[in-house]
Amino acid sequence: MLSAARDALWPRTGWARAFQYVKHRLNRLPDRPQRIARGIMAGVFISFTPFFGLHFLLAVTLAWILRANILAAILGTFFGNPLTFPLIAVFSTKFGQFLLGAERSRLHPPPEAMTVTTPSGEERSFLVHPPGADNLTAIFSQAAGELVHNIKAIFTSEHAEWGGLRQFFHDVWLPYLVGGLLPGVIAAVVMYYVTLPIITAYQNRRRAKLKEKLEQARAKLAARQQNRVDPTEGTCASDTDTSAPQSSPFDRPRE
Repeated sequence: MLSAARDALWPRTGWARAFQYVKHRLNRLPDRPQRIARGIMAGVFISFTPFFGLHFLLAVTLAWILRANILAAILGTFFGNPLTFPLIAVFSTKFGQFLLGAERSRLHPPPEAMTVTTPSGEERSFLVHPPGADNLTAIFSQAAGELVHNIKAIFTSEHAEWGGLRQFFHDVWLPYLVGGLLPGVIAAVVMYYVTLPIITAYQNRRRAKLKEKLEQARAKLAARQQNRVDPTEGTCASDTDTSAPQSSPFDRPRE
């Protein structure tokens, strides 16, 4: 499992080889260039959404709606990878917070008072500084901790906590979703117009090479047929020579 996770984050052959493989697979898809380019467009757009774990399924669905190549859509989701996801996530979240008009009080919330009871029964109060909406690392950490705690609470008597998850939804996930739509559309359209002529040129060049090889094969076959000696020709000539009457001294005409 650890090996699979490591390969997902960093392929053994390196990202350059991985990109070359994806490019090779896209160029050799047996479909029209327009459908392949639309599939890539669908996959690139989905990679800008925060639906992690569902990118393949959503890309297939969007490709079906657009009548695009499904395999190209799946390969197009690799636009989002461990090298690009941090940039996509940060930009989309910040842009979404700007569009949603996140207030400064949410970006930098004031400290909150919390009271705890010690084992001896003594109550103590102290201030807790909740993570602001701009502190993505703290929000992710708190939400992940609450998620693990709530899973344990299902099987124990502990109470579920939703404060961190609620903040994660409002301050990270929702801005990520809203802020990723516009750059996702722009990146998808750009990739469509970039990949369409490349795929078209590759298919035309490949079709020309196949046609040239086919013509060469036909020429070789015709040359072999022309150089082939028909064994019946020699037999016919021999039969013609032996059928002619032979002269004999006894066949001289009488005087």
